[in-house]
Amino acid sequence: MTKTALITGTSRPRGLGFAVAQLLAEQGYHVVLTARDVTQAEPLAAQLRDAGYAATALRLDLTTPADMAAAAEHLKQSFGQLDVLINNASAPVDFTVLSALEADIGAVRSALDIDVLGPWQLVQTMLPLLLAAPAARIVNVSSRSALQIATGLDLKASLRAPAYSFAKDVLNVLTEVLAHALADTPILVNAVDPGETATHPERGDDADDRSAAESARGVVWAATLPAGGPSGAFFRDGEPLT
Repeated sequence: MTKTALITGTSRPRGLGFAVAQLLAEQGYHVVLTARDVTQAEPLAAQLRDAGYAATALRLDLTTPADMAAAAEHLKQSFGQLDVLINNASAPVDFTVLSALEADIGAVRSALDIDVLGPWQLVQTMLPLLLAAPAARIVNVSSRSALQIATGLDLKASLRAPAYSFAKDVLNVLTEVLAHALADTPILVNAVDPGETATHPERGDDADDRSAAESARGVVWAATLPAGGPSGAFFRDGEPLT
């Protein structure tokens, strides 16, 4: 039976989501590329098909439950299961905000909707398909920025990118909660920090940022863990982060 992988936030040729999709496609997965604007995901899926891989593009807005239900129905009718769910989509990062006192609360709400509540509801929606797979994997793409909070932030210090960092910290908590809830199943749930990645030349990547292909390897590692692998943990390049 064909293994399937759904990746959220696959709208840019240089993005991490597409790099993850490419690596999984090379490993024989039928990859389902999703984005709020399916016209951005479809050319990427076509590129993979032209290279001889199995790929589909679907519309999926993580703030729209009807999109999740439609995606689940498509997977049910086409494959009957979902082997890998990569929660990669993320709200814009509020890089220039250096204090929780200056945070745009609207941006915080958006980050929680897209980075936490969206993935949470998507897991719920896809759960029958994940359980139908022999050993499904869920990977939540997080960030080392969450550790500003998780490791005991000095409350006198500034919190860089507060909306983004707060949402990623809550996503890590969600990862642990889901792993506990699924402990009696073969499903493994982990969070991954892909590292500083050169995906936004339009805003100026740092010289030492690594390629999306390199960062994607850590995500794919978590997506293809063998039975008995870790669950409920936070990793970068296969190494635990605390």
